[in-house]
Amino acid sequence: MENKQHDAATEPEAAPEGTTDVSWLQSRVAELEDNWRRAMADLDNLRKRTARDTVQVRQRERRRAAKELLTVLDNLDLAIGHADADPKAVVSGVEAVRAQADTAMANLGFPRHADTKGTAFDPRLHEAVSVVPAAGVEPGTVVEVVRPGYGAAENQLRPAAVVVAKAD
Repeated sequence: MENKQHDAATEPEAAPEGTTDVSWLQSRVAELEDNWRRAMADLDNLRKRTARDTVQVRQRERRRAAKELLTVLDNLDLAIGHADADPKAVVSGVEAVRAQADTAMANLGFPRHADTKGTAFDPRLHEAVSVVPAAGVEPGTVVEVVRPGYGAAENQLRPAAVVVAKAD
């Protein structure tokens, strides 16, 4: 025979001996109403706590994202300060800052995908902005990246905008 445990809150109690059913039912209803009110208060407190926690998590993540960009902004300020320098040095500095920005995006979970030229078009990673005839290239191949994409297919911030080869 199976041994079953019963929850006292779900199983109705029998009226005690010597009491009228009406008075016992009234006290039982009052007890259940009290339990219900307590459960509703607990639920309301849970909602408030969840809303507060959500705000805190959002603020913490915004701070983390902003911190990732601080070094990039500092180095852009330095590049602007050296605008009168040799143009090759300025371009080199801007390229280094862009690399830092790419690193910041990767640290936030959105790595840059700009090197998809020559790969097969993938609608999960690419957005076709143009289709061109391309001799010597397999149809459906990315022939140019117009704008890089950020993030993996399952966590994508933006797909790469690409030009795709079509059959002649």
